[in-house]
Order: sequence, then C-alpha cells, then structure tokens
Amino acid sequence: MNKSTKKYFLEKERKLSIHSYEELAALHAIAKILAQPTDLRDELEQVLQEMSSRLGMQRGMISLFDRDKNEVWLDIAHDVNIEGMDVTYKPGEGITGEVAQTGRPMAVANLGHAAHFLDRTGARRHLNRSELAFLCVPIMYDDHVVGVLSADKVAREVESLDKELAMLSAVAELMAKFVHIRALEEENKRLKKIVGSSRAPSVDIIGHSKPMQEVFGLVAQVADSNTTVLITGETGTGKELIARAIHMNSPRHKGPMVQVNCAAIPDTLIESELFGHERGAFTGALQQRRGRFEEANGGTIFLDEVGELSAAAQVKLLRVLQEKRFQPLGSSRVVNVNVRIIAATNRDLEQDIIGERFRADLFYRLNVFPIYLPSLRERGSDIILLADHFILKYGKEMGKNIKKISTPAIEVFLSHKWPGNVRELENCIERAVLLSKTDTIDVAHLPPSLHVNETKAEKKEHGKLSSVVEAQERSLIIDTLEATGGNQTKAAKMLGTTKRIIQYKITKLGINPKLFRKKGKDTNETL
Repeated sequence: MNKSTKKYFLEKERKLSIHSYEELAALHAIAKILAQPTDLRDELEQVLQEMSSRLGMQRGMISLFDRDKNEVWLDIAHDVNIEGMDVTYKPGEGITGEVAQTGRPMAVANLGHAAHFLDRTGARRHLNRSELAFLCVPIMYDDHVVGVLSADKVAREVESLDKELAMLSAVAELMAKFVHIRALEEENKRLKKIVGSSRAPSVDIIGHSKPMQEVFGLVAQVADSNTTVLITGETGTGKELIARAIHMNSPRHKGPMVQVNCAAIPDTLIESELFGHERGAFTGALQQRRGRFEEANGGTIFLDEVGELSAAAQVKLLRVLQEKRFQPLGSSRVVNVNVRIIAATNRDLEQDIIGERFRADLFYRLNVFPIYLPSLRERGSDIILLADHFILKYGKEMGKNIKKISTPAIEVFLSHKWPGNVRELENCIERAVLLSKTDTIDVAHLPPSLHVNETKAEKKEHGKLSSVVEAQERSLIIDTLEATGGNQTKAAKMLGTTKRIIQYKITKLGINPKLFRKKGKDTNETL
C-alpha cells in the first residue's frame, strides 16, 4: 500500500471514529439509498427522510449552486412545502449563501439569536426559533461547492455543534456525486427553458453542429411569441424551412402561413399583391382580390427576399407594420389584420441602409429578433449528415438501395466550399443517386463543379498546410481515443463531431483504434 492510499484510509478511519453506532448505521442506510437504481430526486428525498428519522435533523434542505447565474437555489426539502416557491440566495447572502461562498460549514446554536438567518421558506415562522439549532455544510465535488445541505435540530438534543457538523458533512460527502449529477440535470433543464430545446424544430431540418444547435435554440425561444423575426443567411441555407418551423411551433400553427417572394413581384403589382384590390381599381382588375396580408390573418406571413423590395414598396410595407391595418387598392374599407411577420434575406441590409437601398426604419421594424443561418461550410460534420439524409430521400424516390458514400467522395464533400449551401448539396446527391449503379456514391457520380482544379503553386501551398493540419488532427484523435479506450462513439462526442467523420478520419490517417482498447476500461462501441 503506497503512502497516499494509506493516508486516505487513515483519514477515513479517523472520520468514522468520531461517529456513534447510531450515526454509522444512519450513514450505512443513506449509502444503501444512494446505491439504488431509482430516480435521483427520490433518492435525495429519502436521504433527508433518514436524516430526520435516524438523526433528528428536521427540515432538511438541499440547495444547488449555479455558477453561471452565481446563485444558490433550493431544490429539495423535507418537512417543508416548497411547491411553487422560488427560493434563491446570492453567494454570501444569509447562512446558506455564506456556506456556498466560503465552502466552510456553519452552525447556529440558537436560531432565535441569529439575525442573519433568512428563513425564506417561512418553515419556522410559527416555531419557537430559540428551541432550534441550525446546521449548514457545503456539498463538495471535485474540490468545488456544488450545493449546500442544511437542517434544524432541537437545541437541547445537541451536545456538540462540531460533532453535529461532522455528521452532516459525512452525509454531504456521501451524496456529493449525486448532487453534482442533479445540478447538471437541473442546469440542462434550465438552459432548455431559457434557450429552447436543442432538438431540431422540424423533421425537415437536419443538423447536429453547434451553429445549428444555436439556431434551434433561438427558434424554440421565439416561436411561442408574436415577435417579428428576420432570418438572414446565404442563398440555399434553408431560411424558408426555419420560417415554417417557427410558424408550426407557434400558437398560430392552425392558422395559415402565406409565403411571398418579394423579388418576384413587379413594383406595379406589389400593392395589389400584398393588400388586395377592388374590381376596376386598375386596368385588368376584373374582380375583387384579397391581398396576401388579409389571407394570412390569424397566421403568419413570410416575406422572403425582403431586401429586394423597391423603395416605394418599402414605404407601403412600413405603414402596415406600424398601423396593423391597410386599405385595399381602390377601396374605402379599412382591413385590420392579426398577422405574425417573418422576413428573410440573403442581403446585408445594414450595408444597404448605408447605400440608401433599404430604409432604416423598416429594417428596425423587421429586425426585432434576428436569426442568422450559418452557411454549410460553417457547419462541419453536418455535411455528411445531410448527405446521408438526401441519399435516403432520393434513394427511396428512385427505388435505389444506396448504402454509403465512398471515402474519396467524402473527402471531396468535406473539401468543397459549397457556395450553393444545402440546396447545392441536395442537387449534388440527387444527381449522384441517379447515376449510381451500385450501393455506393463514388467520386465519378459527383458533378464537375465539385472537382476543383488547383494550380501547381496552390497544390504546393495546400500540401504544406495539409501536412500540418493532418499532423494536428492525428495527434488530437489519438489523444481522444486513448482517453476513451478506443471508443469511437465517445471520441466523436468529445470532439464535437459524428462517428461517421471520426471513422473516415481514422481510415484516412491510418490510425488503428484497436491499439487503444487495452488502455481504456470501456471498449464497447455505441451502435
């Protein structure tokens, strides 16, 4: 037994020696509770129950420390009704906040004399505080405070505050890992409420990359409101899909979604197209026609390519955004509309404002909640994910069983700049599925635009850069495989990519993942 191991067991033995038989029995019971494969919250509630029944520690509470929000919030309590309550403490605020800030336990022999005891739950409002002692200890995990454990005890039953704190600290030590996991679970729930779900808001939208996860979060955040949204991004990034996802995830999903391609409407017809006209309002107006805004009443209107509107059309649109009503062309009636507006453009409207191509006041009316759609080249591993999706789609349409993309073809996909974004990729895959005679998409099936011709100088410079990048990639992947025991699925998650990409890189760089399986405990691949 080495010195560090011996020191560890001696410290454990010293801690156990200060506890009575009843206290050791309580710790054993608590350890058994925490070993159960049940719901984590239920387990922690049972621990507080054991503290009450075996140790006389009443009104036990577990608070979690949220470092991002820099606050401590009450999560679980026993003998205290906290349903519907939002009890929080800033670090240093009250006894709980002070323990969270300092990482040191605190005890109060007489709550009646503790001016800094806040009792935000109101649990002791009708009790004689002078008959109660209060114990509060930090819950430490990996040398960090992850929570606070506190409880009351009848003052006359307390022989030594230090001994009581030692007992409560032992309980906190047993539950530390579980409280840490609980804190992570609650943080994840909180982030989903604030940012929105990280799942794609529509089955038609594919993407696991971080930029797309951020887009999904914004969509989830804005969908429930009536806020005007401006979607920007290059042509072919899927702005219409995002607009439709916002509509379908909103309270207006049962209402109409009317799409208007602003670039396709001539200036002479824009007013009639958007706001309608009466019969005889102009030459050729043979009958009354409802405008697109009126058609979208109770739903959503999607103004695609809004940056292409003429100056005259911008004025008319601005007026409707401001007043929420309009008059059809040639009519004296006023139409009031309840419409949610989503606009999209591939133009830089702020530059257009500087160049006096777009009205600043209209821009600020539209740009209430901006969503930027990243280009395909910014989305990393989504390229192969999307390619697989389109292969399934067009393989089914054409009755072909395409199972994979060859390694050289994957290399072409990953090196291409994709100026046409997702639309270009989809067209490329449709062509490749059509041309393929086997179950594999190969380089020969890809369009000529994907075969980039480099000059000798470019190839030379590319060769230098490529060798450096490959060396870095190889080192990073090897380190990650060592850390995961050769588990490619876990390695992909750690590197923020997909298993498909990792397998491709391993093959390309000549790495043998089997060599690392002896070095790790978990060698099972997740299929």
